[in-house]
Amino acid sequence: MADTKAKIIGLKNYLETKIIGQEELVRKLLITLLADGHALVEGAPGLAKTKAIKTLSECISAGFNRIQFTPDLLPSDITGSDIYVAAKGEFEFRKGPVFANLVLADEINRAPAKVQSALLEAMAERQVSVGGKRYLLPELFMVMATQNPIEHEGTYNLPEAQLDRFLMFIKIDQPDAASEKQILRLVRGEVAKTQSDKFTPLSIEDILAARKEVLSIHMSDEIEEYLVQLIVATRHPEKYDAKLAGQVMFGASPRATIALDRCAKINAWIDGRDFVTPEDIHAVIYDILRHRIILSFEAQAEGVTTDNIITSLLNVVPLP
Repeated sequence: MADTKAKIIGLKNYLETKIIGQEELVRKLLITLLADGHALVEGAPGLAKTKAIKTLSECISAGFNRIQFTPDLLPSDITGSDIYVAAKGEFEFRKGPVFANLVLADEINRAPAKVQSALLEAMAERQVSVGGKRYLLPELFMVMATQNPIEHEGTYNLPEAQLDRFLMFIKIDQPDAASEKQILRLVRGEVAKTQSDKFTPLSIEDILAARKEVLSIHMSDEIEEYLVQLIVATRHPEKYDAKLAGQVMFGASPRATIALDRCAKINAWIDGRDFVTPEDIHAVIYDILRHRIILSFEAQAEGVTTDNIITSLLNVVPLP
């Protein structure tokens, strides 16, 4: 067990030397991987979103594919399709890029609804349906989708059903000046090929073993009750604050409760504890809930964000 944790912590430390100034992104991607989920990452261009998932794939002996989403993309471009093989006189299924352990769905909001629904099936059911047949995806399967918050022309908003399939919605910002300087030096070294540090890739079995290990993290009844009350508060905010009641149209689903439980345990495990604290819940709750709370039109008009709602809930729901 200690060996498994040491490998994951080593992976985290190595990624932080390659993805400068985005420590939270690295941690949240690892949490998503260990929780057997998918991540939606939003940030301006050039913030190492693609580099992060690509570097992660290089550190694991697993397959990686990148899909660039465009308005003319077809579902078969992702899933694959039946191809007629003249030599055999029959159709043969050719797998699409979704058949990989780690998949980067770049600028997912540029694809139309049919393509998004094809990816939704892969994310939710871990399978692809083509020509009336089901094709199972690998046991280790994670989608990291990105979207650009700056450009809105030619984009399609993701439906709530698909958003709910993402374990985390991670928002990243520009690095500070000190990190910017480190990025410069790192890129110079990579271009000049003076960077000689090597990382021994983890096996898929290492990741699967870590997933089992995090399940043993203890959560007390008091912490469990606190977690549940936070989720329930998104559905019935009027019990805590009348103003919040007018700002929230729909609260989080039970899927959010499961996600918050699992991610809080993994956060505690990464920090070297065998029990969950309220701080572990606070560390991941924004990423778990920001895409699962639907604001009222009045709240949107006033410029209220889901992050504002989560902060308010943390202030009004009593700690255990």
